[in-house]
Amino acid sequence: MRVGPSQEEIRRSNLGALLRSVHLHGAMSRADLTTSLGLNRSTIGALTADLSAAGLVSEGVPREQRGRAGRPSLVVRPESEKVYVYAFAVEVDRIVAARVGLGGVLLDRFEAARPRGEHDAAHVLNPIADFVRKMQATAPAGARLIGSGAAVSAMVRRDDGFVRLGPQLGWADQPLGEALRDLIGPGTPVAVRNNADLAALAEHTRGAAAGCDNLVYLYGDAGVGGGIIAAGRPVTGHGGYGGEVGHMVVNPNGRPCSCGSHGCWETEIGEHALLSAAGRNPTAGRDGILTVVDAAARGDNTAQAAMRQVGDWLGFGVANLVNIFNPEMVIFGGTLREVYLASAAQVRSRLNRNGLPACREHVRLRTPQLGQDAALLGAAELAFEPLFADPLDPA
Repeated sequence: MRVGPSQEEIRRSNLGALLRSVHLHGAMSRADLTTSLGLNRSTIGALTADLSAAGLVSEGVPREQRGRAGRPSLVVRPESEKVYVYAFAVEVDRIVAARVGLGGVLLDRFEAARPRGEHDAAHVLNPIADFVRKMQATAPAGARLIGSGAAVSAMVRRDDGFVRLGPQLGWADQPLGEALRDLIGPGTPVAVRNNADLAALAEHTRGAAAGCDNLVYLYGDAGVGGGIIAAGRPVTGHGGYGGEVGHMVVNPNGRPCSCGSHGCWETEIGEHALLSAAGRNPTAGRDGILTVVDAAARGDNTAQAAMRQVGDWLGFGVANLVNIFNPEMVIFGGTLREVYLASAAQVRSRLNRNGLPACREHVRLRTPQLGQDAALLGAAELAFEPLFADPLDPA
C-alpha cells in the first residue's frame, strides 16, 4: 500500500516551489533559495539545473561580485523574455491585453476603450484578436507561451469560463472561455475568472497584501464586486460565483438592482448611487466620480453630503464583511478607491460602530498597490499556475 508521495512527486513539487519563488521575488541566489525553501545545497543545485535545462531559468554569477576573489553563490533568474502568458481584462469601460513574462515582467500592453451598454461578445473578441496578433508578432522566436488568463466583470463559471451573468456588460450565458480558446489556438490553456477575484490574487501575491493571507478586495465601477482570500486561498464557492458582495442586500426597501433584486449594496455605493446623490449624470462613470470627489474637496455642500451618505453605506457593508471573514486587510479598488479616500472617516466610523471589536481591531484599510491593472496582473498569475504545478510538463 502506498503511504506517501513518491520521490518523483516530491521532486516536481520542489521544482514548482523553486520556480514560484523566483517568479515572485525575482533573481535569487542559491543560498537564499536554500534558506527560503528549507532544502539542502545539492538539492537546490539539481533543481536549478533541471529548470535551466527546461529553459525556465538561467544561472550566473551576481553582477556585483564578478571579478572578485572567492566563489560566490550563483544567482537564479526567471527567463522572462522566453517564457510568458497572455493576460486579458474585460471591464465596463475598457479592454486590456498584455504579454507577461515569468517573474511578472510586463512585456507588451494594449488597451482599447469599451463603450458602455449592451454589446455581444464579438465586441470584446474583435479587439482581443487584434491584440493577440500584435503580441504574437513581438514575441521572440522560440519563446514559450504557457497559457492565458482573463479577468471579466461578471459571474464566471470556474470550470470553463462561461459567463453566467454580467449585467454591467450586458451579458448573460456567454461562452467567453470557449471563444478565447478558439481565438488563441488549440493546446493553450485558457482560464477565466471574475475581475475582483483576480485583483485580490494579484495584490496578495505581489501588491499591497503581499504576506497577508486574509483579505477582502472590493472593486467598484458601474457595479461592485469582491475578491476574498482566506488562509491564503481564494474563496470562490462551489461553481466559482462566490464573492458577489455587491449583491449583499443591505437595504430591503432600497432601489432595484441590475441583478433583479432590491437594496443590494451596489445600489448604495456604486457609481450610480454616488452620482445620483450628488445631482450629477448617473451614467458619467469614473470621470463623474472624480468630479464629485473634487467638488466635495472644494466645499460643495451637495457633493459632500453625497460622499458622507455613500461612505456610511460603504462602511456598513465593510463592517459586515469584517465580521464574517475577519480579514487582516480590506482593499478598495476601481472607483471605490476614490470613494474610500474621500470618505475614510465615515467608513471607519461605521466600521467601529458595527464591526465586532475582535474582528475590526487589527484590520487595515488600504488602496491597491497595483492600481488599475491589478485584475490584469491577476489574470497573468492565474495563467502561470499550471506551470508551477508541474514545471517539466511538456504541455
